Amino acid sequence: MIVITGAAGFIGSCFVSFLNQKGYTDLVLVDDFSVAEKTANVSGKFFSQQVHREAFFPWMEENHHLIQFVFHLGARTDTTEFDTAVFEKWNTGYSQKMWEYCCRYGIALVYASSAAVYGGGEHGYSDNHSLMPRLSPLNPYGDSKYAFDSWVLSQKDKPYHWAGLRFFNVYGPNEYHKKRMASVVLHAYNQLQEKGSITLFRSHKEGIADGEQRRDFIYVEDICKVLYFLLHHRNSGAIYNLGTGTAETFYELARQVCLSCGNEPRIQFIDTPADIRDKYQYYTCAEMDKLRQAGYTEPFMSLAQGVQQYISKYLCTHTYY
Repeated sequence: MIVITGAAGFIGSCFVSFLNQKGYTDLVLVDDFSVAEKTANVSGKFFSQQVHREAFFPWMEENHHLIQFVFHLGARTDTTEFDTAVFEKWNTGYSQKMWEYCCRYGIALVYASSAAVYGGGEHGYSDNHSLMPRLSPLNPYGDSKYAFDSWVLSQKDKPYHWAGLRFFNVYGPNEYHKKRMASVVLHAYNQLQEKGSITLFRSHKEGIADGEQRRDFIYVEDICKVLYFLLHHRNSGAIYNLGTGTAETFYELARQVCLSCGNEPRIQFIDTPADIRDKYQYYTCAEMDKLRQAGYTEPFMSLAQGVQQYISKYLCTHTYY
């Protein structure tokens, strides 16, 4: 039995489909299933049981002997949320309890961290554990992920197999419900359909032109492949970056969206909203040597490949993975 938290969310629901395609159906899906916008994410998928996130730990106490693996992908991911209590409950506290239960019952654990722990990137994007004290996240979401990563590395008791994955900028199907927090690809596609052009944030940083902000964009299917790899390759525990190792500009992303839709690029710029301007990452790029050294050899989709597949296979027909 495999437990997946955040199973009705973006990455979690994609991973459920990925496992179904591999023949895995003895899955326990954990989430708040009352959110109507997420219902379609789990529709048609094969699993053993759904458990509400609030009821999960009592359920785990009764059923731990059936569980082989936990993929803890659930979290509050709104980078514009500034109520720290929300993140302390769902990102830090809930994750600490998950860790402790997996230690107690001898269950393997892979959890979702975030590239938000790197803040503005002043100290680079290395997943070397020794660099943790130097990192300074830019918002409460990043703080919560940093707090849990730091806590993990301080623990003497660890699950017999564990890994933390610092997701970079993930995009792909099943993110329709994320609204403002959806990927730039989805926003760009919707703008192109509605207005015939794409709007990007201006640069408010000297030396960086409008549209030249760069991120490491990774397609959700590549995330699923790494999760599946860790299900079968149980190395000693570590925190790993999970991006492509390539930083692409927002202008190039918008251009690829236009090309995938058969349009000439039509790109405009607006000011970055004031509430996120001083919390904005202008550059991210994952150092991927550590995951490669752990044995993961699959190539990652290029931005052009990922955008084309996302649009042609999912967005054009509003279908789900």
